[in-house]
Amino acid sequence: MTETPTPAPTPTPVHWKLVVDSADPHAQAVFWAAALRYEVEDNSAFIERLLALGALTGAATVEHHGRPAFRDLIAVRHPEDPFDPDRGTGLGRRLLFQRVPEAKTGKNRLHLDLHPGDGRRAAEVERLTALGASVLREVRDPSGEWVVMADPEGNEFCVH
Repeated sequence: MTETPTPAPTPTPVHWKLVVDSADPHAQAVFWAAALRYEVEDNSAFIERLLALGALTGAATVEHHGRPAFRDLIAVRHPEDPFDPDRGTGLGRRLLFQRVPEAKTGKNRLHLDLHPGDGRRAAEVERLTALGASVLREVRDPSGEWVVMADPEGNEFCVH
């Protein structure tokens, strides 16, 4: 009798987040949460526990929207994705903004493409401009049309 070989286990997909260097991570989080209709993560309960344990100093925190937040990083997450309620950290689609001392100096090597839906590009560009983004150029190409924009810190993204 021949044995059926045991199939190899399916590898678990890698969990990831996109990290964006920024001069003001909290302002960037507010912009991108509004732009994507995401939620700014609330890590305040976790931060308060770390402060009480002495594992975090007050200098490593700031007040953000009336709650303690990490001084140098903050994330936004998709509102329908799971999150860790003890830490307030998203477990799905998220962007993390981290403070860096240097300014953006060149073209992005990675950027977001936003797809608001058929016939909604102009209204979305107007909404994003009102949030603080700027239009860099409009592209009409055989492969399609889109608007190249920059967030408040100059990071480029496209609206299709």
